[in-house]
Amino acid sequence: MTTKSEQRLASTQRLLDSALHLFVSQGYRSTNLERIAANARLSKAAVLFYFGSKEAVLLELMKRVQKVVVDEALKAGAAGGPCAADKLVAFLHHQARLGVTHRDEVLLLILMSLEFGGRDGAVSRLIRRIYRRLYRFVEKVIAEGRAKGELRADLDTRELASIVMANHDGTFLEWYRRSESLKGAALVRALREVVLSGVSKKRRS
Repeated sequence: MTTKSEQRLASTQRLLDSALHLFVSQGYRSTNLERIAANARLSKAAVLFYFGSKEAVLLELMKRVQKVVVDEALKAGAAGGPCAADKLVAFLHHQARLGVTHRDEVLLLILMSLEFGGRDGAVSRLIRRIYRRLYRFVEKVIAEGRAKGELRADLDTRELASIVMANHDGTFLEWYRRSESLKGAALVRALREVVLSGVSKKRRS
């Protein structure tokens, strides 16, 4: 027999999965509670009972993103190897694997950062905190690589990290937009080579 706690868990999971799909495919503003509930085969009252508001649903999803996408990616990058390039590659490869196993979670972070950009509120603040963690990790790796003479030192660390993250986010958006014609493995290889070429110390001819 299914207990009430198990029913609650199953219902909230269905609602979150429904909201994740709709937020990614339709956008946050174009998605209402009725569509989230209908897609999960539940009532609007159920959404309000479990979460209270559409914003609360998104916040719960962003917490999942932080755990699945960010925490694990930073852990993988830090353990990537002794060199800065190894850490960057490990970080990018982990994110690429998530593009297969948790594609919508990765896309949710990127798309919501665009939709909530320049706005205030709990969602915007959480997204900024998540991205600050990603930027700080990449900046730290680049700074350490520069200090060891492994990475180029002619460009500012902050700007280099921004370009790395721009390539990261842009690659996921391109993969999503042209998923039928692009091969993930080849795209990731291109991303890795472009990023490493851009941050590596230039050899004198």
